[in-house]
Formats: sequence, C-alpha cells, structure tokens
Amino acid sequence: MKISLLQQMYKDVLAGIPLAKESHHYSSLLALSVEQPPGGDESCHQRHLPPPAGGTGSHQDTDVVVPAADDLSNSFANMSSSFCPREVMLLQLTLIKMMVAKAESQHIESSTRQKYCEIFVLLLKEAKTDSKLVSLLGPHDRLLSHMASQSLASLVYFQVKEENALNVTWLSFTLNTLLGFPGNTPVADCLWTLTTIIKEILKDEILPTAGVLKKLLAPLDAVLEGFYNAILFHHFDTHHYTSPYSEATTNLISFIDLLEALLASRTELELPLRCQRVLFLKVSYVLNLISSSIPYVIKKKLILLLKKCVLHKPREDAGSGSVSLQALPLCEDMLALSNAVLQVVSLTWLNQIPLDEKSSYFGSSEPAPGDDPQGGSDQTVLRALSLVVLKALEFKIHNSAAEAEIKGDFESSMSQLLVFWRSHLKPFPQSHPVVHHCEWLSLIFIEQDDDMWEAAKALLLIYLKLDGLRRDAADNFSQKEEDSWNILTHAGGYNPHCIFLFFLEKIAFDSSVLLDFLISSETCFLEYLVRYLKLLGREWHQFVAVCDHFDTKHGAFQPVSPAKPPHGAEGSCVTAESLQDASWEPAPQTPRSLASSPDCCVFTSQRGDNEAGSESLISADSAALPGSLQSLRNYDSSEDSELESDGKECLVNTKQVPSNYEGETRRRGTGCSYAADNWKIRTSEVLPLKQEGSHPSSCWTRVTSLDNIIPLRIMLCKSTKCLEELQQAISRLQRRNLFPYNATALLKLLSHVEKISKNMNPQ
Repeated sequence: MKISLLQQMYKDVLAGIPLAKESHHYSSLLALSVEQPPGGDESCHQRHLPPPAGGTGSHQDTDVVVPAADDLSNSFANMSSSFCPREVMLLQLTLIKMMVAKAESQHIESSTRQKYCEIFVLLLKEAKTDSKLVSLLGPHDRLLSHMASQSLASLVYFQVKEENALNVTWLSFTLNTLLGFPGNTPVADCLWTLTTIIKEILKDEILPTAGVLKKLLAPLDAVLEGFYNAILFHHFDTHHYTSPYSEATTNLISFIDLLEALLASRTELELPLRCQRVLFLKVSYVLNLISSSIPYVIKKKLILLLKKCVLHKPREDAGSGSVSLQALPLCEDMLALSNAVLQVVSLTWLNQIPLDEKSSYFGSSEPAPGDDPQGGSDQTVLRALSLVVLKALEFKIHNSAAEAEIKGDFESSMSQLLVFWRSHLKPFPQSHPVVHHCEWLSLIFIEQDDDMWEAAKALLLIYLKLDGLRRDAADNFSQKEEDSWNILTHAGGYNPHCIFLFFLEKIAFDSSVLLDFLISSETCFLEYLVRYLKLLGREWHQFVAVCDHFDTKHGAFQPVSPAKPPHGAEGSCVTAESLQDASWEPAPQTPRSLASSPDCCVFTSQRGDNEAGSESLISADSAALPGSLQSLRNYDSSEDSELESDGKECLVNTKQVPSNYEGETRRRGTGCSYAADNWKIRTSEVLPLKQEGSHPSSCWTRVTSLDNIIPLRIMLCKSTKCLEELQQAISRLQRRNLFPYNATALLKLLSHVEKISKNMNPQ
C-alpha cells in the first residue's frame, strides 16, 4: 500500500540510499490527492484518497502484500482504511521538503541529486504539485497548511536556483493574496512562504544571492509596499487584535517576520528595493501600533524589529573594506527613522508602552519556586526600547548642522529616557532607589553585553559631538564654564568617564571581563574602547576628577550593584541635596593625595619576579565576589609569568581590624575598606619586610585607621590598575600569537594612558 511505500522511501532518503526505481514511480508516490478538501482530525477517518481511474474504491485487509512497481495503481486502490489520507499527505509533504534539502546538500552523490531533480521536475510539470500545495493553504487545517507552505517554499526555491525562474503559480497566488487583503485569502500562509524562500536564499553560500533576490522581490516590490500600508494603517483596527490567537494577530505576526527577512536581505543588494526600505521610511505606522492596545506579543516583536533596524549596517566591499553604495540610501533611511522616533519620544510616547506584562515561563505561566512572584518590567523590551532611542539620538545628532536643534533633541529625548528608566527598572532590594544618572546605563544593559556597548558607544559619540560644538564656539573656557559643562554631562547621564567607572564597578574591576569583550566578535567593545582611550588621553584631568567624586561621594552615595553585599553592610542614606539632581559638583582640590605619594602606585611599570604573594592576597576578595564577576578565563601561563609580571608586590596587613569583619566589604587590591557606617580613611606606612621566606622586593604595608585626613584615591587606583592588567594580558596573548587580531594600535593607546598616569602621579 502507498503508506508503506512512502515509509520505505522516507527511510531511504533519510539514510541517503539511492532511489533504485524510476523517477515516475517516486513522483507518483509524492503526487498529492486534493480533489476533496482535507479535513481535520475529527473527519480524518471519513476521508480517503480517491481510487485510481477504473478502480472500485473498495478496501482490502490491512495485511495486503506490497505490490510491485507495475501494479502501483492497484496498490493505491487497496490501501487500508486504517490510514488517514491526511497522514499520508503530511508524509508526502515532509518527503518533498526533505528531498529538496538533500538535493542542495554538498554531501550527497551527484547521481542521487540528479534523481531528486528529475522527481521535482515531474512533480511540477506533470503532477501540478505547486497548484495543489496552494489549494492546501488556509485556516481549515493549520498543520497541513504549514507543511504545504514549507514544501511550496522548497519547490519555489529549487526552481529559482536550478532553473533561474520564478514559479508562475506561486507568484500569481502571492500577488492576488496581497492585493486582495483584507479579503478571505490565506494571508499568513502566503507571508510564511515568502519569508521561508528569502531565508533559504540567504542561507545558500553558493547561490548568487543578489541576482536571485532581485528576481524574487522585484515583481512584488510595489505590492509589498501597498500591503505594508494596508495592514499597518489603512485597514488597521484594534478590535481585530483583541486576542493573541486571532487571525488578524497571526497575519500581523507573519508580516513582522517577513519584514525582518527583508531587512536581513537588504545588505545583499547594492541598491535596496522599496519593499526593503519601507520600514524605515514609514516607521510611524509601527510606532503607532506599539503604543496602541494590540497584544503585547506583537508590541514586543515590533520593538525588537526596530532594534535590528537601528543596528543595521551596510555591507563592506570584500576587496577594499570600504563601505559600498548601500550607505547612501541607508543614511537617508536611518535619518527618517531617527526623526520619527525622536518626535514621538518627545511626546511622551515611552510612557504609553506598558512593560509590566507577565513574563513567559518555560512550560508554565507561573514563575518557578524561588523566583520573584511579582515579576517586573520586561528587561528585554526595556533594553531594546532604550537602544532604539539612543541610536536614533546618535544618528540624528551626527547628521544635524544646527547646534540648537542638536541640543534640543538631545535634552528632550534624554530627559524622557531617564524618566522611563526610573519608572521601569525595579531597584534591587539592598540598594537605595536614588541612582546617579550616569549609572542607569550599566544598570539597564549589564545583562546584555552587545546592547550595553552599543548604548555606551552611542552616548560616547554624542558626548564627542556636543563637546566638539562647544569647542568650536569658543577657544578657551573658564574654570566655571568647564565645571558647568561637567555638571551638565552628569545630569544628562552621558559623562563618558562616569559611565566607564560605573561599569568597572559592576564587574569588580576585573580586567579579564574586558579582555573577553575584546576577544568576542559579538560586541562593539573594541570600537568603544579605542574611542574612549583617545578621549581619556585628552581628558585625563576630568577622569581624575570623576574618580575623586566617586571617593568623596561613597559615604553618601552608594552605587546600585547587582551583587548582594556581605551580611551586616548597610548603605548610608542618600538625599537629593547630596546628589544635586543626580549630578556631581566639581571636587575640591586637595593639597595631597595618596595617589601622588611614593607610598601608592596608580600605574606601576615594574614588579618583582614573584607574583604569588600578591595574587594570593586578592584571592580571598575574588572568592567573595559573585561567580559572574570573577575572572572568566585564566590567561596566565606558568612558563613565563615571572618574565611578564609588572609592578611591586605589597602584603597588606590591616591593623586594628574590627572583630565583626563580616560588616566590612573589602575592596579588591586597594588596601582600604568600606565599613557599614562610613569610609575608614587609612594611611600607609611602608616598612621593610625581613621575615623569613619573604622576597627582598616585597614590602609590608601597615594600615591604620585615622580620621580627618586626605581621602585616598581609591577609584583612580583601581581603575588604572584594571587598565594596566588589561594591557599586560593583551601583550601576553599578542606575543604568543593567541590574540584574534592585531592589537598594536590598542596597546599604544593603553601605553599612552599609562604614561600619562605615571607623569601625573610620579613614583
């Protein structure tokens, strides 16, 4: 019977066994019988495949012997009634899709591939399988319709690749369906099919993608733009989207998937088609939908689609590495998108988007035991929305000439974004709700590395643009003007030094985390770090001032940290006056600090030959950190660690350590601590260490608690030490040819910062 022959064929195709019989035999097996509309599961046993011409239509016993090939038509008539025609058809569709995938594989024998191609030609030319697949599309049987859509996409893709021609039946169906919207046509299945075809073309590494995509999309270009206008604007009605399972919701979700595929295919064409640009040029339709009362699942997909738009980059020419002609229309499109986004943001659009929807849990609608039952804002959507606004600001500011327009757009949008963050980010239980504006970035994006550095880079570029406009307007600035500018950058949440230091705090100044970001190809951290180090070389004094603010404000301002503090540690109360509206005033100049004394080194250039002592000292502090903040990789090697270690070792012995040590949070490698009540200011007395077994280059630092003395430059010491360790790790890997790219330029920048630090803080 037919089901047995299909099952055997399935096994042979799956195992890669050559099909021994004639191609007509297998095309007959795969020919669909759709004279009667296929029913669902309830009518499954009431519908049978039609008997062959001249057959009686009767059914014999289930134990009938499988007939020979020349008696194939009789075997169809003798198929057992226990097999549902729907199941036979699903197996046929599965086989068609599988055979197309096998035929495109490079690991299949040419003879087997040729046999498959002959079967496909027979299915399309003689059996009219494409027309039958189109008739299966629709809401009557979702599973059958989905499988028919997948099989139709596979056959259309096969024809485009092998014959360089579009399937006329499919093209007519697609045009009629899109033009007939919102009629009674299977819109979702039509969109699924087109989306699958585009994805298959993009995955093909041999196919000339640009030419094939243009052949596929050119006939649909104007129709797709018209459908975009119809489904998102002209025929949009929120009453059709009351349920996430309605047909209208399914159609819209299918169209969003198609828009995503069109966006991904944009880089393949030198000049994108109108259907690939319409999302940028008419993004206002999407923004209106996001703030409407449609189901949350649609809002989330649209927001994530916008995020992909703002991160979209033109393709680089393979030979020269220069940006291709795609940059010209992309610049125009990004400007249109940025203008639309910033316009609605200034009108409190962000506040109209609810992010407190109940989260989805794997296998259940309830949180797992131990999770927060109250949930909170959707962090994925929160990050995506924030990144869309920041990237729109970055692009708009860098493509605007009027200084007043630039400042107006930035101040309006950034103030709305800060309010949005404050209203949706759930504070940690151990933290105080008052947060410095520059800290929001690391709080929002700390769990998503790629988004975090895109956002940080955007704010850095905005800062550079605004600072450039300021310097173009005047050659010299008074100290009061410089202080006003610094206060403005803190209040706006875009001071680059403050943002960088807050991030270093979040990762416990672990240089290996920075190294992982540099090695990873999934983030733009390299581009960000290069730009920031160049800025740091020019604004070293501002960086030191921000470090001093961290030290002086720690007593009244404790940064929010994802890591729970040790038992007994309590943060001090924060007042609005102490933050000065979340901005920092210039720090008073101190006559002397530890960083400028010979007793403490900020950027050390030499160490003894033995690092074991200093490494063991910080091991206890590292072990106390959360697992995610500890070193991600161990890049050290015992073979030459002695030759590559820099700086002097110091054994830190704290005198008069309080008995309740758990109430004191040790700061890694600083020789100072933060007590529960306030910062204990300590001074260091360097004494020679002459105990047995010690190294002559080591020193013993006796730390004594004192009051009313100059504060330590703790933040400066830890941050510059982190950069020093990063420089050493990169140099070590570069010498062994283990670094994934040439980091010479990056090492020069790090070395330049080190020299500045040493000159400003002589040893």
